[in-house]
Amino acid sequence: MNPLEQRVAALEERFDKLEKIGVFAVYKDLQMQDGVNVQTGTTTGTKIGTGTTEKVGFHGITPVVQQGALSNLVTGGGDNDGTARSRCNAITAVLKAYGLIA
Repeated sequence: MNPLEQRVAALEERFDKLEKIGVFAVYKDLQMQDGVNVQTGTTTGTKIGTGTTEKVGFHGITPVVQQGALSNLVTGGGDNDGTARSRCNAITAVLKAYGLIA
């Protein structure tokens, strides 16, 4: 077997092992070029982050853990305007934490 055939055989062996593991760990940045899309399955869906303590961030914002639950939205009676403003501000804060809005 020549050196090129040996390298190909070694790579095939590594890929066979990776396929059996079922997990691909990336230790460097994953860069996608323009026009490349991420396609997902249509049966069970796809998760980004599988635990509440895993951090996610978008558009250059420092990643954060899952944000806490917001209290119930506005209900009848009382100061609805103040309550609605408070809820809107809380939602805005969560969206900013993830980098989804500026």
